[in-house]
Amino acid sequence: MNILTLGSDLLRQKVEPVKNIDDELRAAAEEMIAALHIGKGVGLAGPQVGFMKRIFVVHVDGDVPRVFINPSITATSTETVKREEGCLSIPGIWADVVRARALQVQAWNEKGRPFTMELDDILARVILHEYDHLEGVLFIDRLSVPKRNRILAKMERQLQGRQGK
Repeated sequence: MNILTLGSDLLRQKVEPVKNIDDELRAAAEEMIAALHIGKGVGLAGPQVGFMKRIFVVHVDGDVPRVFINPSITATSTETVKREEGCLSIPGIWADVVRARALQVQAWNEKGRPFTMELDDILARVILHEYDHLEGVLFIDRLSVPKRNRILAKMERQLQGRQGK
């Protein structure tokens, strides 16, 4: 399973809900977790691997890998935190992003069971980041225009450097 990078139109599309939680979806979730580990990330959403359904996986150190199917953010804290983020789809780029410190999320797991979680700090940040992917939003979209333009210019230079070799 290849991780798509900035420039892929699929990363900008809002994805459809999962209709059936079946063996095919469970296999996709397992492949996504494997790709997440290979990429050394903490979260990976369906669109990042060309799987255009509302699913993401999360694995933060000290926790078990989790699958979120058709997630819904039902509440966020008014308190926000600025923290550095990166993305497997925008390799080598990191920037400070302001996000809610805590949230409540409802979703289904890979067994088709609904669950609700209240999360804060890093897990809340990862969930919000991956949820954005389901909406066609990248973390760089949450930056100021000048900062985003600097990052895009840096990515362009990196791409040209690879093509010149």
